[in-house]
Amino acid sequence: MKKLNLTKDQIQKLALSSMGFVVLLYVYFSFFLGPLNKSRDSMLATIDDLQRKVAGSKNEMMKATNLEQAAGAATTRFAALKALSPEGAPIAWFPPRMKIFFANQQIDKTTARLENSSPFREPELANWMRYTWSLDLPQTDFATTGKAIAVLENSEPLLSITHLNLHAVADDPQFQQVSLTAMTAIVKR
Repeated sequence: MKKLNLTKDQIQKLALSSMGFVVLLYVYFSFFLGPLNKSRDSMLATIDDLQRKVAGSKNEMMKATNLEQAAGAATTRFAALKALSPEGAPIAWFPPRMKIFFANQQIDKTTARLENSSPFREPELANWMRYTWSLDLPQTDFATTGKAIAVLENSEPLLSITHLNLHAVADDPQFQQVSLTAMTAIVKR
């Protein structure tokens, strides 16, 4: 192997160049690469935060869209239910409506009378009243009555039968005398 013969001046230059290279590496890593890494890390954190916010916003937009669709459907249903309450006092139109309904079900001589009325307690139903009606079917058979009640509750969404009383007719046992108590919700007019 050959020995390197360096002069004192060359050794100084080599040492000074080595120190300069070490200082250059220190300056590069400390002042250039370090801040870039910190900036990159903060940007990645900001990007993650913004992506979470965007995902949350998309979720909120989906909820708002669903709520808008539900509100439209509810408004349509409300208008349809409100249309089931004709103008005028319920005592004027409900008994004839029931008489016609039961006549269409082959039950004659139906009478309907108002037992009582009261407002709903719920604040969202402040524009609605609860009416309790007594319906008498003096001569009918059990099967016809059952079918008629089922059709009545399915065709009148604001009406529910709360009480049913059946009595056999003494003179003609194939017929029954039926008394119904029905509750309706009707818009205040």
